[in-house]
Amino acid sequence: MDLALKDLAEYLAGEFPDDILASALTHDELTITVQPKSVVKVLTFLRDAVRCQFKTLVDVCGADYPDRERRFDVVYHLLSLTHNNRIRVKVTTDEQTPVPSITGLFSAANWFERETWDLFGIYFSDHPDLRRILTDYGFEGHPLRKDFPLTGYVEVRYDDEQKRVVYEPVKLTQEFRSFDFLSPWEGVQRVLPGDEKAGEAPTPQQPQPKPAGGA
Repeated sequence: MDLALKDLAEYLAGEFPDDILASALTHDELTITVQPKSVVKVLTFLRDAVRCQFKTLVDVCGADYPDRERRFDVVYHLLSLTHNNRIRVKVTTDEQTPVPSITGLFSAANWFERETWDLFGIYFSDHPDLRRILTDYGFEGHPLRKDFPLTGYVEVRYDDEQKRVVYEPVKLTQEFRSFDFLSPWEGVQRVLPGDEKAGEAPTPQQPQPKPAGGA
């Protein structure tokens, strides 16, 4: 497997000397980093070339590295059933620079790219319907960014009087919450159900009658 992927890496490097920035072979998978503007061209070749045949798009996801100037990675995972190979393709971008959409190559990319936009805020140019898919339409921010607060900005609840879902600012009842299975937002209750039985005096046992004729 390693030999086949090594040959594939050399083959792709020869085909795209100006488009592939780096390649690495780890865990029996080949990872290549390409220019963002070249991602459609490279993925088209990986899908259609006889020596590649990566016709299955397994996933598109994002990764956030806030300390980098181009903080985001967009990662594509492809599978070739014909050659029994996998390949990982990466491109880097920032908060303002869009990545070309590959929905024209793989229809499955539609929802994958929407999820990446929703959770990381990575733009995909020419996407036919780039909108949120996991969070609500009025959600603020992108929750998988490393600088997104763990508590979020708002909390959602159903208001029985208004008969609708309402948004309220997050309110924590104490600085350090101790989670409890009964009330995770209000802190641990001092007496849990069943604890009151621990203080009850044991019921005295009645003496058993001795059998007749016993000593």
